[in-house]
Amino acid sequence: MKFVRLAVILSVFLSVTGFTECYKPVTSTGLPKNIKTIAVPAFQFEARGMRYRVESRFTEAVTKEIIRRGRGLKVQGTLTGADAAIEGTIRDFSFSGVLLDREGRARVYEVTIVSAVTVRDLKENVILYDNQNFVFRDSFEFSEDPRSFFNEEDPAVERMARVFAESVVSTIVNGFGVREEKK
Repeated sequence: MKFVRLAVILSVFLSVTGFTECYKPVTSTGLPKNIKTIAVPAFQFEARGMRYRVESRFTEAVTKEIIRRGRGLKVQGTLTGADAAIEGTIRDFSFSGVLLDREGRARVYEVTIVSAVTVRDLKENVILYDNQNFVFRDSFEFSEDPRSFFNEEDPAVERMARVFAESVVSTIVNGFGVREEKK
């Protein structure tokens, strides 16, 4: 009974002292207020050794993540009519064995993708964010049983595209220090 009374008194005290104001949910994006529509044109692929649909997977992942977390931002594939654009380039895509099985065959591979991302305000013609060295790594494993073997590279690329998209959109939604000039 004393514990319940103490908990009630403590919660009333914290409410009265303003402790509840410490956490304020994010209700807007880090983008300037004039940006309502964002274009995500197809990412470019400059990496050596072509991988099937890597650039389209990254473009699609960023688009889906903006729709999921963009707080009302409209997304389109073309620059025409957009207020801002997220432009990306996959600069390097590589994988290497990192764990060997008993026979000396690579069992776990690490995939590394290096990319460049720029967020541009198309109306004001300014760069809002630029990172020319986004590095993402993920690993995938091959089964030891040849009957259940399947190529894990595609799911690994899908996972990396999602992580990449989450990072880019999180940077935009949570703000990246965009400073609107006072007029």
